[in-house]
Amino acid sequence: MFILLVIVGIALFAYNMRRLRRNIRLGTVVETTDHKRERLMRMLRLALGQGKMGVRPVAGLLHLFVYVGFVVINIEVLEILIDGIFSTHRVFGFMGTFYNILIGAFECLALLVLVGVVTFYIRRNVLKISRFRKKELVGKASRDANIILWAEMVMMTLFLVMNACDSLLQIREVAPYAKVGAFPISQWLTPLFSSLSTPVLIAIERTAWWGHIIGIFAFLNYLYYSKHLHILLAFPYTYYAPIKPKAALDNLPTVTKEVQLMLGTIEDNGESEEETPTFGAADVMHLSRVQLLAAYSCTECGRCTDECPANQTGKLLSPRKIMMDTRRRTQEVGQNIQKNKGTFVPDNKQLLGDYITPEELWACTTCAACVEACPMEISPMSIILDMRRYVVMEQSAAPASLNKMMTQMENTSSPWGYNPSEREKIWKE
Repeated sequence: MFILLVIVGIALFAYNMRRLRRNIRLGTVVETTDHKRERLMRMLRLALGQGKMGVRPVAGLLHLFVYVGFVVINIEVLEILIDGIFSTHRVFGFMGTFYNILIGAFECLALLVLVGVVTFYIRRNVLKISRFRKKELVGKASRDANIILWAEMVMMTLFLVMNACDSLLQIREVAPYAKVGAFPISQWLTPLFSSLSTPVLIAIERTAWWGHIIGIFAFLNYLYYSKHLHILLAFPYTYYAPIKPKAALDNLPTVTKEVQLMLGTIEDNGESEEETPTFGAADVMHLSRVQLLAAYSCTECGRCTDECPANQTGKLLSPRKIMMDTRRRTQEVGQNIQKNKGTFVPDNKQLLGDYITPEELWACTTCAACVEACPMEISPMSIILDMRRYVVMEQSAAPASLNKMMTQMENTSSPWGYNPSEREKIWKE
C-alpha cells in the first residue's frame, strides 16, 4: 500500500509538472543565458535567502519560520519513505545523539511553523489586513490561502502527535519502538495519551504517520492548482528573469530600426526583415515564457498592490490582479489544448478585454513600485506595457490625449505641438 501511495503521488506530481511546463511554453522564447553569475546571485539572495522578506519585519519573520521549518522538517520524509518501503521504524536511529538533535530540531521548527501559520490565519481572517481584502481575493483565491494554512497546521500537528505517541510506546518498550529521538515539544502532549492502552497508542501513532506522508503527497499535487507554486518556481523565476533595471522598457528591434532609418542614423542595407507576428500582447501566447513563469510564481501577497500609487488613489489597477488574471488565462488556454489533443481551438476570448481591461492598463504610471515591493521582483508592469503596446500599435485605440501627444511628437518633435525653434521664446514667456 505504501509503495502504491508513493508511485501514485509521484506520478500525479510529474503529470502536473508536465502540464505546468506546457503552459509556460505557450509564451515566446527570450534570451536567458546571459549574466549567469548575476542571475545565480539574485536567485540565492531572493529565493533561497529570502532577501526582501524582511522589508516588513513581522510578515518576514513569520514567513521565515514557515519556510525554513516546512523545508527542514520534510527532510524526515526520507526516513518515512525508507520505513514505509522496508517496514522498518526510525531507520536513522542508529545515528544516536545526532539523530536525537535532528528530531528535537524538527520539533522546535514544527512549533514555529504552527505559530507562523496560526498568526497568518489570524492576520488574514480576523484582523483582516487591507491587502488581503481586495476584490481579486474573493472566492477561490481566498479559499486557497486558507486551505494551505489549514493543511500546514494539520501536517505539523500530525507530526507532533506521532512523536508524542512514539515516545510513550518507547517508554513502554513496545517493539519495534526503540528508544531513539528527542521530543522537546511533543513531550508536552504525552499527558493527553498516557492513559490510553498500547493498541490504541499504536493506532494513533500509525494514523498520524500515514496522515503525515499522505498530506505531503496531497500538498505536492495541490500545488499546481495553488498560488503556493512559488515554493518551487521562485528559484527558476529569479534566475531567468531579465537582468536589467526594474523600470527599464524593452524596445522592439523592428521599431527601433524604423526609427533609426527615419532619423538617418543608419542606412538601409536592403535586407528583408523577419515578419513581426504582432506588436505587444493581446493574449498569453504573445507574452514571454518568463512572464508566464512569473504569473505562476506570484504568491499573491499583495505587496505590489499595496504600494501601487494608482491603486492607492482609487484607480481600477491592481498589479496582483494582473498576475492572477495572466495565470488564470494561461491555465484556461492549457486546458483548451489538453481537451483538443494538443491544438488550441479559438475560444473567442483573450487576456486583453476578457480578463484585463484597458482602464487597468492606462492607470499604470510605470513607476515600478510593484516590482520594487515584490519579494521576488516580479514585474506586472512588463505585462501591462506589452498589452498597452498592442492597444496602441495593433488596435490604434490609445486614449485621445495620448494620440494627440504622439501626433504632435511626430509632426513637431514636441508633445505640446509647437515648433522646436519656438521653445526658447515660449520658455521665456
